[in-house]
Amino acid sequence: MKSISILGATGSIGTQTLDVIRNSEGTINLIGITANSSVDKIKEIIKEFKPKYVGMMELNSAKVIEEFCNESYPEIKVFSGIDGLIKIATLDEIDTVVTSVVGMIGLKPTMAAIEAKKDIALANKDTLVVAGELVMNKAKENNVRILPVDSEHSAIFQSLSGYKNKDINKIILTASGGPFRGKNLEDLKDVTVKEALKHPKWNMGQKISIDSASLMNKGLEVIEAHFLFDTDYDNIEVVVHPQSIIHSMVEYKDASIIAQMGTPDMRLPIQYALNYPERKGMIAKPLNFYEVGSLTFEKPDLDTFKCLKFAYDAGKIGGLAPTILNGANEEAVALLLEEKIKFLQIAEIIEECMNVFKENYYDELTLENIVELDKKVRKYIRNKWELGVK
Repeated sequence: MKSISILGATGSIGTQTLDVIRNSEGTINLIGITANSSVDKIKEIIKEFKPKYVGMMELNSAKVIEEFCNESYPEIKVFSGIDGLIKIATLDEIDTVVTSVVGMIGLKPTMAAIEAKKDIALANKDTLVVAGELVMNKAKENNVRILPVDSEHSAIFQSLSGYKNKDINKIILTASGGPFRGKNLEDLKDVTVKEALKHPKWNMGQKISIDSASLMNKGLEVIEAHFLFDTDYDNIEVVVHPQSIIHSMVEYKDASIIAQMGTPDMRLPIQYALNYPERKGMIAKPLNFYEVGSLTFEKPDLDTFKCLKFAYDAGKIGGLAPTILNGANEEAVALLLEEKIKFLQIAEIIEECMNVFKENYYDELTLENIVELDKKVRKYIRNKWELGVK
C-alpha cells in the first residue's frame, strides 16, 4: 500500500492521478490533497476519496471547505495558504508527494517534502528549472527519489533503466510541435488565445498548453533533463515528433537508441511513477502500430519558436538565469491568457527580462534569492505590460 498526497488535485495532472488511484485496486491510498480555489471540485474529491487532510491556497476557499467538512466530514482537517501546502506535503502518514501545482508555488512545499524524506512524483516543471541544483542535492542528501511524471522525462527514466551515465551519448527529447507547428513568424502575428490553447495531442492545463504552443514547454524540459539526468546541455537534443508516440529516447555511446513508446496518455507516466519500480496493469489504450502508420521527425524552428532557444541559453548560463526565464515566461503567459498581450510578445518579454536582469545571473543560489528575483521579474513585467500593448 502506497500513501500519497497530491499538490494540485484539481488540475490536469491531479485529476488524472485520481484516475490512476481509481484503477489501483486499493494499492494507493490518498491521504492529502490541495488546490488553489476550486471549491466545487475539492468537495467532489472529498466525497469520493475521503482524504484525511485538505489544503486550500486561497483563504476564503479554505473557509468554505472547512465549513463543508465540519458539517459532513468532521474528521478531515483543513489548512490554508502556503503553510497548508507544506503541511500536506510533509504528512507523517505519506511516503510520496505528487507535485502537480502550476508555477513557482510548488517550490517550497517540494523542498519541505524532500527534507521530510518523502519521494517526489514530479510534475511541476518550475521546481527543477529554477532550483534544480538545490533540489537534486537535497534529494541526494535525504536519500529521496525524484520520479518524473512528465511523459518525456518518464520516457528517459525508463530508457535509462539498468544503464549508467557514462554509457550515454545524448538524450533526445521529443516534442509534438504544438498547435503552431510549421508556422512562421508572419503566420503567428495575430493568432488568438483560443488557437494557442488547442493542442493537437495532449489534454493539458492552460499554462502548459500555451508553453507547448511557444515551445517553452520543451525548453523547460531541457533544463529539467539537465538536472534530472546530470547531462550537459550540448547532449540534450529536441526533435519534433508530431505523432507523440515516441515520448523520448536515449542514444548510447555505441550509437544504439532506446526509446519509450505508448499512446499519448498522461496516466501512463503517473502510474509508473507511483508504482516504481513495479509495473501495474494496463491503464491506457495499447498502441496499435497498424493504426499509427508512420512516425515522422523534424528539426525545431528556433527562429520562429525563440522560447526554446532562450531556455537553452538560460540553462547554459546557469545560476539564477533560469529563474529569470521561468518568471518572465509565467507572467507573460498570464498576460496572454488575460488577452493583454499577443502570442509573439511572450518571447519579446522573456528576451527583455533576460537582458534587464542579467546582473543577477550569478547572485548566490539560495531559495530566498530565487523567490526574491522571481518577484522582481514579475513586478517589472506587470508594471510595464499590465495595460496591454495594442
